[in-house]
Amino acid sequence: QKNSCVLPEDLKNFYLMTDGFQMTWSVKTDDTPMPLGSMVINSVSKLCRLGGSSMYTLPNAPTLADLEDDTDEEGDGDKPEKPHFDSRSLIFELDPCNGNGKVCLVYKHAEPVVSPDTEIWFLDRALYWHFLTKTFTAYYRLLITHLGLPQWQYAFTSYGVSPQAKQWFNMYKPITINTALLSEEADSFVNKLDPNKVFKSKNKTPVLKKKPPSQAPGSQKSHTSMTSAKTSSLAGNSSRK
Repeated sequence: QKNSCVLPEDLKNFYLMTDGFQMTWSVKTDDTPMPLGSMVINSVSKLCRLGGSSMYTLPNAPTLADLEDDTDEEGDGDKPEKPHFDSRSLIFELDPCNGNGKVCLVYKHAEPVVSPDTEIWFLDRALYWHFLTKTFTAYYRLLITHLGLPQWQYAFTSYGVSPQAKQWFNMYKPITINTALLSEEADSFVNKLDPNKVFKSKNKTPVLKKKPPSQAPGSQKSHTSMTSAKTSSLAGNSSRK
């Protein structure tokens, strides 16, 4: 009522079930738990509007609306129109992202009447906008599937997650670290196995037994004659006795 707008149906149903959501999980390093994942949806009381008030208490202090640059409008029809910090859009904070940015619920058309169409956008620390999803339900699924890993929203930006966050992604969510796959079809995520390669039998090389070296025919004859000579001499000695 204060901002003359209506919550989208899926987000309203969410708040009817629970006034916000927060879940954190930790990993144990050297027998010491270290907080890692964080999944947050602000309560209704913390669903604050961005861009409406000054960041400082000085009389002429700048606001987010003063940072609005009309030269940054998209001329590409493939990309959605970015939100505005001025009165053209209504922006509400859904997740503070532990200081790494803000996930926002955006009413992009607020003049002359607030449009009920909303989108979920990510505002990074440099105050650049990045589109996430068209509905709150789709964003909630992303939040769960990414396990609330640090800086997971940056996987949907052009510069990606930081090297430190990438290590956690490689450990707990390796498929999403490849940001190129996020814009492709769902078939790209199917694990395609080639049974011919998986069950291919390995041909074992037969072990060749070494043959004893063959003796020359002449040496065999001489060995035979020497044996017969020894036999005859032994027979002669026995007859003499």
